[in-house]
Amino acid sequence: MGYDITKVRNIGIVAHIDAGKTTTTERILFYTGVSHKMGNVDDGTTITDFDPDEARRGITIYAATVTCRWLEHTINIIDTPGHVDFTAEVERSLRVLDGAVVVFSAVEGVEAQSETVWRQADRYRVPRMCFINKLDRLGADFERTLDMMRQRLDARPVVMTLPIGEGQGQLKGVIDLLTMQALYFDPETYGARITREAIPEEHRERAAKWHTRLVEAAAEMDDDLLMRHLEGEELSVEDIRRVLRQATIHGLVQPTYCGSALNYIGVQPLLDGIVWFLPSPADLPPVEGHHPRNPKKKLKRKPSVDEPFCGLVFKIVADEHGDLCFVRVYSGTLKAGTKYLNPRINQREMINQIWRIQGASRERVEANSIPAGDIAGVIGPKQAVTGDTLCDPKHPILLESIRFPETVISMAVEPQTSADRKRLEEVLQRLARQDPTFRAEVDKETGQTIISGMGELHLEVLRDRIKRDFNLDVKVHKPRVSYRETIRESVESRGEFHRQAAGATQYAAVTVRIEPTTGEGASLEVESGLKPGKVPRDVEKLVKEVVEDELKGGGYSGYPLMNVRAIITDIDYREGESSEMALRAAATNAVRKAFTRERCVILEPIMRLEVTTPEEYLGNIQSDLATRRAVIQSTEPRGVVTALVAEVPLATMFGYATVVRSLSKGRASYTMEPLRYAPAPPEVVRELIG
Repeated sequence: MGYDITKVRNIGIVAHIDAGKTTTTERILFYTGVSHKMGNVDDGTTITDFDPDEARRGITIYAATVTCRWLEHTINIIDTPGHVDFTAEVERSLRVLDGAVVVFSAVEGVEAQSETVWRQADRYRVPRMCFINKLDRLGADFERTLDMMRQRLDARPVVMTLPIGEGQGQLKGVIDLLTMQALYFDPETYGARITREAIPEEHRERAAKWHTRLVEAAAEMDDDLLMRHLEGEELSVEDIRRVLRQATIHGLVQPTYCGSALNYIGVQPLLDGIVWFLPSPADLPPVEGHHPRNPKKKLKRKPSVDEPFCGLVFKIVADEHGDLCFVRVYSGTLKAGTKYLNPRINQREMINQIWRIQGASRERVEANSIPAGDIAGVIGPKQAVTGDTLCDPKHPILLESIRFPETVISMAVEPQTSADRKRLEEVLQRLARQDPTFRAEVDKETGQTIISGMGELHLEVLRDRIKRDFNLDVKVHKPRVSYRETIRESVESRGEFHRQAAGATQYAAVTVRIEPTTGEGASLEVESGLKPGKVPRDVEKLVKEVVEDELKGGGYSGYPLMNVRAIITDIDYREGESSEMALRAAATNAVRKAFTRERCVILEPIMRLEVTTPEEYLGNIQSDLATRRAVIQSTEPRGVVTALVAEVPLATMFGYATVVRSLSKGRASYTMEPLRYAPAPPEVVRELIG
């Protein structure tokens, strides 16, 4: 069989925690013949949640890749975590996907992490479809969930299937609004056998109304279809599919399916929709990058095997035979036994083996090559990290890397014996290579090893991995908040070095302007404001490096700086007197003089908290949050529960999982995600620095 890129779908399944992503993926793998026995999240037997931590906790932690076939199309699926502590797994998956299926629970509707993944998909311009799940549960409400999608996500869902009944024990099947048939899924065959019948009398009027909306949504997207529709012509199923496909690829609409993955209802129509509406790699614009040695020289690669090879490493997994790198091939062909350029480090990386990944299992790719548009695991690269480009050395290109949020929580770790210290260092380096939101460094003052991550659960899982995967016992200290510093206002500072020794004069002076900046991420910028030719180029480069190193060293209180720009406004340079040592000392002095206690602000991480609770426990939860310096933004009813949204300092939220369970008799749940850094109040500053 020849390779047809138009019959490939690279999709992710994303959602809030507990919306049913992994169960939906399990059903897809069963119906496409990849698995012959359905796994269960509660039993820890699913294909994609194969890690021991995932099976024990009943949540997805690591994005898992599986491949299946449906309607003669190859579908590469990435099942991603819903817990915000593992948002990096979603971020790197969306970066390389062509489309996504967003799963919503019909009981809770649009939840906190649903909004987060939707924003991430917006940023990478990923076309989406939606699946409204759990319509068989008490409190399920299909139309309320659609309204929440429109209001909270600014989505435009186009309903493709309609539930036949909803609520506990009420869901019987779904109505296909394109063919206007009722679909029933036989529970004895785990939903594999589908019966198509006429729509029941009591649902015909509602189905006709939604069918009209579907046709109108398609007609609006195409002038020819609109004219035919206005003239009373009945539009064909093929015309509607064709127009909705283009609208989906351009992000104008989101085809929306419904059902209950747990009870085998509605998954096969969703699979049909993935093939019909989500793009193939050939439907998307060429990938963009730039020349590694000339950032201004923009380059493009079309999704074709005739183009030079380029791919992106989007995930790295520790493996006993060498780390396994997941690569998305954007152009050309990835071949085993070939060396490719890693332009970030300007070195070549050997591809030894290529594997097709199926959750925890894998199979060797017989052809020893992977064409444009596909995803595979490779063994060989030694220095690649997440976000690195691999490309043809004769046609270098550097693709945009993957942005990850700043860490917000740290803890000290130490080995049980001093003999294990070197080994712990190697293990932490290996984990940091795999997980871009994990940091490990040695505190210069205390000599302790500090690990940082996205939340308590994140660090807990990493600690368990150190013990289980690397057989290394570590002592862990209490978690602590990752504070930051910035400068209040713009300040100009001059540093001077003047010394005479052995009859020789050493002199240099450097003036810098330090100013606060705004924007995403913890940016540190160093610019030169010197007129061209004012000083030799190597002198300017040296001073810039020293200023940058000083900024990375932290502010007045020693916390890492963020949102700070340094502009070198003057260098007083004297030929024969301004040695490297003098320039270094002057630049260091200029930066340090700028960061005084009065000018610096300590920043603390503020989290967005969403608590979902039965109404009777809302008062208890609000009272507790008041003691944690929380600012409540909103409360709104969502079916049988109430959702409370608040902004709260991370420093007050350690151990909150236990507290919220006891306040609600185990019936409330919450999610928390980093929102921003904000100035810490005076009492916190006093506690930190006296």
